Amino acid sequence: MTAQIEPFHAIKISLLAHELKASGRSVIHMEFGQPSTGAPSAAIARAHEVLDSDPMGYWQSPFLKERICAHYFDNHGVTIDPRQIVLTCGASPALVLALSVLFAPGARVAIARPGYVAYRNTLKSLHLEPIELDCGSDTGFQITAALLANLDPVPDGLILASPANPTGTIIPRAELVAIAALCRQRSIAIISDEVYQGISYGPETPSLLEVDPEALVINSFSKYFSMAGWRLGWLVAPHCHVNAAVARMSNLFLTPPSLSQHVGLVAMDCRDELNANLATYARNRSLLLDALPGMGIGKFAPPDGAFYIYADVSEFTDDSMDLCLNLLRDTGVAVAPGIDFDPVDGHHYLRISFAVSTPEVEEAIARLSRWFAGRKPGQRSS
Repeated sequence: MTAQIEPFHAIKISLLAHELKASGRSVIHMEFGQPSTGAPSAAIARAHEVLDSDPMGYWQSPFLKERICAHYFDNHGVTIDPRQIVLTCGASPALVLALSVLFAPGARVAIARPGYVAYRNTLKSLHLEPIELDCGSDTGFQITAALLANLDPVPDGLILASPANPTGTIIPRAELVAIAALCRQRSIAIISDEVYQGISYGPETPSLLEVDPEALVINSFSKYFSMAGWRLGWLVAPHCHVNAAVARMSNLFLTPPSLSQHVGLVAMDCRDELNANLATYARNRSLLLDALPGMGIGKFAPPDGAFYIYADVSEFTDDSMDLCLNLLRDTGVAVAPGIDFDPVDGHHYLRISFAVSTPEVEEAIARLSRWFAGRKPGQRSS
């Protein structure tokens, strides 16, 4: 039987946003988790060189694999063999590889709720069972070792995300150590989604590889490296799973784009430009955190990393999708409904991406402030 999965509701918001923009409306796109900046300038220059000189083809760049290994050593003190790196067409195929390598159909995999919509839906597509753990403010909106310890029966696997989507929360190192230890004791395989590594507003963001070298780790050039449209990511696999991961990558996806691999190699050394993007995110985050309480939105997950605010709008609605559609039609500001990330309580939440320019954030705040001023907290619509 074909798996039944829910749609990605933010795509409906985005489609309407583009329709409104095509009709002449001013639209501010804060519905997707993608930087509004492009790849670093030196990386773009390299793309032009490659287009003029390289016919390209199916390829897994050994130079990029070596550079990624150097990144783990320099930033996390972890030594990785380049053969453990499988280059992918973004993080999404890396998730498919990791899940299909580790689990047979019917396996049970724990994930946080709220959490990235594709975890739940990819698990279902592969005929795996998502075990959603309610992670609210009492657990920092993250899975903890204590939550895992209470699961009976024990799940076969676990997906972690730190910094997380949609909340931006970060798992502290001590908690990562505790989670890794519990999973070893209970034979729970771990996949760590680290696509927001490098985007933090203070707390450290350790890689799970620092405490569990047997974990499968996913990363991407889409977020910190500002290369979402280039579709380039990677999977770090322990030696025992490398051959299986390579077989799946080569059969299901062949290789990531050759051009993207050339560009990604250069982007990894464009830290000044990339850190300037991070400074912009920090400014945008501060502006929103200051402004939202004045709109009657005072409860949200602590956005310690990534570039999201996951905000509680239960004072205004029982239907976050309807609220997002009305916001977009009335103000031209596109945000994502919480139901994508939490099918139980997400109708009370929305996610705001602040990976846009600061002038756009300032304009969005002005529009949202006027809109919410006409709606008193406690007078909910549904």
